[in-house]
Order: sequence, then structure tokens, then C-alpha cells
Amino acid sequence: MYHATINGTKKVDIEWDGKHQEVILDGKTYSTDVLTHSARTSHWIHNNKSYNVEIVQLNGENKELQVKVNGTMYQVQLKDRFDDLLKSLGMEVAGVAKFKDLKAPMPGLVLDIMVDEGQSVEKDSPLVILEAMKMENVIKSPAAGIVKKVSARKGQAVEKNTVLIEFA
Repeated sequence: MYHATINGTKKVDIEWDGKHQEVILDGKTYSTDVLTHSARTSHWIHNNKSYNVEIVQLNGENKELQVKVNGTMYQVQLKDRFDDLLKSLGMEVAGVAKFKDLKAPMPGLVLDIMVDEGQSVEKDSPLVILEAMKMENVIKSPAAGIVKKVSARKGQAVEKNTVLIEFA
């Protein structure tokens, strides 16, 4: 079962395995005819009404999607039983990457800084090259963000947990 929030306001419980013709919405069973055209497009018929459905954008990591139904766009946020479990344990933001700074994972020498203050970075963007034990280590961004301050300098020796970069 999924809990869907549509366009940020409407909440619906959905059960559908993607294979069968029955969909359960808020506990009520609906029988439909579904013809799948591709991985992102399908045609549904319910109560003699036709619905063209297209998944325009899918973000599996955040469980968000944009769905176009008969030309109308909907933003959908999904939560499953694992999200509910995390929430009940007080850990609902555990899957969201939030970070304020990038720290040196080991002592070493800063060989290069690959970003500037104010620059936007994506997850896994290279930020710093740190030499440790005669090896060059590329330190990457753990999530998308904006560089607030570059604390490290090229040629600087740093200890483990020294703040290299701060994020907004």
C-alpha cells in the first residue's frame, strides 16, 4: 500500500500491483481496463470513461512523480510502509541527505579545490582532491547543495574532521 499526496494537498491510500485490473483507493475497489503502451504511458478505462496516463518525470529516490492524466499534470509524492515505519520510530528524515559541511575523512594534504563559493553542486560532484598516504582521493558531494564557504586552501595540511567546505 502507498499513501499518495497529490499536488501537495489531497491524500489517497493506493493499492495496486501494476499487473491486475483492480485498484484500491481509500479502501474502495475499482475495476479498470488498462492497456500499457510503454513503461511510461498507458490507457485506462473506468466506468466507460477513458484516461490517457503518462508518467512525465519519476524520481525514485524521493518517491516523487509527475503524472499527466488526459492533459492535466499532477505532482504525486508516495510513501510506503517503510516510510511509515521510519516515521513511527522518529526517523522520517533519515533518508533525506542534509548536510552543512564537508569534513576531511582522513588527515592529508589538499591538492585541489574544485568548487567556488556560491556554486551549485549535484550529488557526487567532485569537490576536493586530498592526498593521503601517497594516494589522491577525490572527495565528492554527499548531496546536491550550494557552496557557502570554502574553508580549505590548496596546499594546506588538514587533520581528520577538519571542515573543508560549508554549504548553505
